Amino acid sequence: MECPECKSKSLKKDAGRGELVCTKCGLVIEENMMHQGPEWRAFDAEQRASRARTGAPLKYMSPNKGLVTEIDQYNRDVRGGKILPSQQAQLYRMRKWHKRASISNSIERNLAIALTEMNRVAAHLGLEESIRESSALLYRKCVEKGLIRGRQIESVVSAVIYAICRQFGIPRTLDEIASVAEIPKKEIGRTYRLITQELELKIPLTNPRFYISRFVTALRLSGETQQKANDILDDALKKGLISGRGPMGVAAAAVYIASVSTGERRTQKEVADVAGVTEVTIRNRYRELKKALNLDVAI
Repeated sequence: MECPECKSKSLKKDAGRGELVCTKCGLVIEENMMHQGPEWRAFDAEQRASRARTGAPLKYMSPNKGLVTEIDQYNRDVRGGKILPSQQAQLYRMRKWHKRASISNSIERNLAIALTEMNRVAAHLGLEESIRESSALLYRKCVEKGLIRGRQIESVVSAVIYAICRQFGIPRTLDEIASVAEIPKKEIGRTYRLITQELELKIPLTNPRFYISRFVTALRLSGETQQKANDILDDALKKGLISGRGPMGVAAAAVYIASVSTGERRTQKEVADVAGVTEVTIRNRYRELKKALNLDVAI
């Protein structure tokens, strides 16, 4: 950013006045600026917690969105000391009734079961916290829309996770999710199509590039081979060879061709096992890419 008057880049922000000033010519470039940070200082965690005006952010992975006080299982006081056995029995009763009171209707019970299952599947798939929160938010929208009625909780959870992975460009396939969730792939696909139609989700097409790094790592190939596979895919995308074909099959064929080109040959069976496709699919995609891109590859 530079001064519109003298083109100087020596700008100073005056937090007290809420102004952005050029130090060379004195022009006030911006005024009434909003201060995003706190107006107080904190020197430890206790001061920060006591002076904060807001609480923790909403957690959609929690059935009550994190707005309810929790009684933990550790039976220790604030200083970490053990609670007396006579008081432990009282805490046990309080914990039990607190749990019963927090789940008072069918929707809350459904959320408690679904979010636990979602956390399990996401943990097995190695998905980060932001993906889990987005999945939980989408599941809550399905509950509000009435899309869970008459369907398995596990199938809706799996379909929601698959939809979020597609939206964020995370390479997770239906086969992987079905294997972890122990739900038939066809059932997850049917639920996924229903969710995308009813909620009008705009899901981008899966880019085969997302799978290249996974396949290269699993096959222990070099960075040169990965770059070669990406170049092949880029050329295929420019010529429109990807549309109507499974992204995993195209990515697997590109990795196979690249491994042969760079001298790190892997068999079609090895690539097929890693990609989760058949050798016939790899051969068909290989022939199409070789012919359309005029690749000089000797198999």
